[in-house]
Amino acid sequence: MGATPTSSLKPSPTAFMIDLDGTMVDTLGDFVAVLAQVLDELGLPRVSRDFVELTIGQGSEHLIRSVLKEVGGPQHAYEAAWSLYQRHYAVLNGQHADVFPGVEEGLRGLRALGLPMACLTNKPAAFARELLKRKGLEGYFDQVFGGDDFERKKPDPLPLLKTCEALGSALATTWMVGDSSNDARAAHAAGCPVALVSYGYNHGQPIREVPANLYLDRLDQLIQLV
Repeated sequence: MGATPTSSLKPSPTAFMIDLDGTMVDTLGDFVAVLAQVLDELGLPRVSRDFVELTIGQGSEHLIRSVLKEVGGPQHAYEAAWSLYQRHYAVLNGQHADVFPGVEEGLRGLRALGLPMACLTNKPAAFARELLKRKGLEGYFDQVFGGDDFERKKPDPLPLLKTCEALGSALATTWMVGDSSNDARAAHAAGCPVALVSYGYNHGQPIREVPANLYLDRLDQLIQLV
């Protein structure tokens, strides 16, 4: 299933859940800069930008463990790496990141509809909320949930189930908007419709190979369909 924007959203939305990294904000540069500092302090070689792009999206813990494995670092260095990562990310958060074209226009249009909206990301909640604030996007959302707000992360459906509960919206009419198979798998498992953007981080795989209700080249294309 899947289509480019043509007529109207089916099913008609009653709320939206929108991913952050790769969907609203291009944060690849942040991850690259933070990991470079972490690895430098651990005396380990840096990873390539391409590796980071293929690895992000499943939470910071997964990213750090994958990076340590990639550079041949011992897994017992994880705790030290995690501590350094948190410290450096808090400082660099948003400094090497840009809001994707069409995002602010899209959020403004969706907000004008009066439907509940949540930012739902695997990024740690504190970093997510601070990034939204630094990029001037926090005011669009009724709820912001990060990867450490629930027991499990996307692609598990639990974060979507809990977010719909917080928004007071039905699963079948709450659209998940994301950039990767993680978002799609979580939405399918939760029974939510899903729209995927074409410009994000899908682990190196073409986004249109991921089953979805809709594919978008810009977030503001949604406004034409609601």
